Amino acid sequence: MSSTYSTNLAIELIGSGEQAGNWGSTTNTNLGTLIEQAISGYQTQAVSTGTDTTLAMTNGASATARNMFLELTGTGGASTNLIVPSNKKLYFIYNNTSSGQVTVKVSGQTGVSVPNLGKVLLVCNGTDVVNATNYMATLTLGSALPVTSGGTGGTTSTGSGAVVLATSPTLTTPALGTPSALVATNATGTAVNLSVGSLTTSATPSTAWTVTQSSTKLIFAYGGTTVFSIDSSGNIIAKANVTAYGTP
Repeated sequence: MSSTYSTNLAIELIGSGEQAGNWGSTTNTNLGTLIEQAISGYQTQAVSTGTDTTLAMTNGASATARNMFLELTGTGGASTNLIVPSNKKLYFIYNNTSSGQVTVKVSGQTGVSVPNLGKVLLVCNGTDVVNATNYMATLTLGSALPVTSGGTGGTTSTGSGAVVLATSPTLTTPALGTPSALVATNATGTAVNLSVGSLTTSATPSTAWTVTQSSTKLIFAYGGTTVFSIDSSGNIIAKANVTAYGTP
């Protein structure tokens, strides 16, 4: 019985009673070349823009298509294809061409487009080349990504199964100062400036409150009814139903 070859890696399977005296050579090729290529082989392969580059899986002999990791060189771009055999196997693809994407696929199929400088894990399922993974582990950043206000600096962060690519944001943050005056309006919409020095507030004033100014005092009203007023000497003049506390 003559030798046959394994379905996916094309490793020689010696037939019973065959290759007397040659088992050592065949076995060394199987283990030291073919299986090693499939498990840890790293091979460069040149491609050209707009061209199909076809790889074959050679029975019982070294073959670029058998290698686990393929680094693509040359030029990529539109209609640049790496055609691999339909044998079921994994491929680590590094598109290290000078520019443009490269599509890795089985002849006549769709395949996967690998962007320039991209490193992806693909698998041939016997029909076409598809992405080998569809799950990304949770990425936890050790600290917040710093972005300078108004700057254009990019930030790069890497983590488990993820890469945050550098960007160049331009952010404008309005200047926030310490408020120094309260601006109120009266019932007619006329602005009345009430200087109160440094002001801190945590509540939104009711629109029912109005402040008006006479020749000698400020008049505070709620819902159109005067509540109290302050004269030019700082005295608080309260209505009958309002209690004034302390001396201003």
